[in-house]
Amino acid sequence: MAIIGLLTAISAPRASAFLDGIAVQGASSDAFAIFSSARNAAVNGAAQATVEIDTLRVTMTARLKTDTILKRELGRVHDVKLSTSRPSITFSASGMGYGAGNLTLVIRRGRAVDSLFVSRLGRVRH
Repeated sequence: MAIIGLLTAISAPRASAFLDGIAVQGASSDAFAIFSSARNAAVNGAAQATVEIDTLRVTMTARLKTDTILKRELGRVHDVKLSTSRPSITFSASGMGYGAGNLTLVIRRGRAVDSLFVSRLGRVRH
């Protein structure tokens, strides 16, 4: 019994960190898909598309004009926290970022952290 307890005490923190990393990676993939979908919708729809990030509700919403293209509740699905440099970013009909400024999205759970960067040119980097 003592050996089992010792092995559990050693492996439990590693398993927790592993699961945190998986959750952050999944949320990062979802966020990347939302930015990409909004940019593609802006180009294909010849209109501005906006991605809104709600850090309190931990949701991301992509909109084309007044229509919601895609919405993800990252907090509920992946149990992560978000922080961002801006609450939204808009893509023009050419696919470039509209307005001045880049966006940084930081996704956290436990010790696992990932960042996405959206440039003024509309590129999304990991």
